[in-house]
Amino acid sequence: MKKEMLLIMISFFLISLTTITGVYAIEENTKTVTISKQSADLTGDGQNETILLKGVPDQEQQDYLKRIFIEVLGSNGRTYSFPLESGSKASLKLVDLNHDGLKDVFANVLTNSNQDELLNYLYSLKDFVRTDLTVPDPLEMDAKFKNGYKAEIKLSDNGKTYLFDLKDRKDYYKKLGFYYHGKLNEPMELTVNPFNRMEVVQIDKQRIGLKGQQLVTGIANADTIASVNSIWYYDKGQWKLYREEVKAS
Repeated sequence: MKKEMLLIMISFFLISLTTITGVYAIEENTKTVTISKQSADLTGDGQNETILLKGVPDQEQQDYLKRIFIEVLGSNGRTYSFPLESGSKASLKLVDLNHDGLKDVFANVLTNSNQDELLNYLYSLKDFVRTDLTVPDPLEMDAKFKNGYKAEIKLSDNGKTYLFDLKDRKDYYKKLGFYYHGKLNEPMELTVNPFNRMEVVQIDKQRIGLKGQQLVTGIANADTIASVNSIWYYDKGQWKLYREEVKAS
């Protein structure tokens, strides 16, 4: 009986050792890469921080980062981490978007290689206090197909309406059964997509802001009807719309 118990204990020990070794091997194979490295005074103490954009590549999915984060090595000796969503690409820019005289951390993450959705992040580290400044929300709009092979986009913030001629696609729409003799068989909405691009822009001599792009599509992602650009500036703790631009695609 004692011999059997001893064999069981030895087996359990060997299994545990194998499990621990396996976990260690996985951790060794999980390599963190530095995407970019920059330096700036983010806190206002007159000393520069080191700002690193890092990612952990997915071992099974090529050109994909399963973990992305920003690491700030503070001049006070502390490390500040800002987790981001996973994605195929990531970028980081240091720019004063809240106009307090200090650089903020603005980051983009492309969720997949199709470039159809971009996640944006904006943080301040003034006085070593981590503050999420957020980014503007996409514009809300009512978008739909109209009779006569047309499309209409109406912006919610100002009520402006834009009409688009789609006659160059009428054969395609007719084959799919959406139109009959130029009339819609049933009401159909367009797809208003989230931001697929956001970049820093100079609004005027004093102000720097953000410009985001949204695509409005028809029956598929490739059926782009229009691009809607919105320009924003940060004022008194919130984002305000400066101008919008709607263009046919």
